Amino acid sequence: MSFGGPQWPQEPHQQPHQPYGQQPYQQSYGTDAPDWSALAEASAARARRKRWLLIGGGALATAAIGTVIAVAIVSANSGGTTGDKAAGSTTAPELPSDTTRPQPSFSSVAPPPPPDPMDFISTAQKDKAPLTPASLFPGKKLTVGDREYRKGAVASTTDCSAAAQAGLGAVLRKHGCDRVIRATYERDGVAITVGVALFDTKGDALRAKEEVQGGVTPLLGSGVGGFCQAKTVCLRRANSLGRYAYFTQAGYTSGKKVTKSDEIVFKTSDDLGTFAFNQIYARGRTQASAAAAAPGQ
Repeated sequence: MSFGGPQWPQEPHQQPHQPYGQQPYQQSYGTDAPDWSALAEASAARARRKRWLLIGGGALATAAIGTVIAVAIVSANSGGTTGDKAAGSTTAPELPSDTTRPQPSFSSVAPPPPPDPMDFISTAQKDKAPLTPASLFPGKKLTVGDREYRKGAVASTTDCSAAAQAGLGAVLRKHGCDRVIRATYERDGVAITVGVALFDTKGDALRAKEEVQGGVTPLLGSGVGGFCQAKTVCLRRANSLGRYAYFTQAGYTSGKKVTKSDEIVFKTSDDLGTFAFNQIYARGRTQASAAAAAPGQ
């Protein structure tokens, strides 16, 4: 491989010439013996010439290699300097020259909390959403888990005593009951009537629940026969949520007395009591959502 130095001299195949510094040997025509002294001197001259060519060629090759490496280093340093400047340089953010322009501001006042659904179902003044038997007890059946209840008759009355029995009517009147909405559900020979009574305030409903006597009058019809009649023992319960008090009365349609071991009756009472609770609370949630969507109204 050549690095820019001289090529080794080549011997041509024709027309031989005398090498550099080589003297022709003397030939005697008067004798056949060669001139050994001349031949020895010529051989020594060739050896010296070849040695100097090797030294000179090696020096030139080394110099060429050094030149190539130096050029490469200079090029790398030149390119590296540009890259380093680009990598190490940062551009400061441009500040607005016009400081009189309005700048963005952030309020330190926290947004108001979302409305509480209980606020809307605790007083008649805020609880303004329409209320009907169909909205409180929708559909023709109720499914809770794997249990399906068929809905029977529904009714609504402002004569709260007419929807109560065994002392409950007097309690409702005492605390200012405005209305009672009832619905009956039936499943596997067990029927239950749910009655929801409305009051002006949360306190009125709570006192009616605490002083409860008797129970809601069973609502018959629409395929549900008599239950909890006369002296038949049934399961009665009462609770309140906001300005609503709700009552349940459950028993067998066959007239059989309910005992503490009748799990199906207690499960029915649990399901419908929970359903009434959820329906009342849903009214508050719906009204709170509407108020949040229109805060200025």
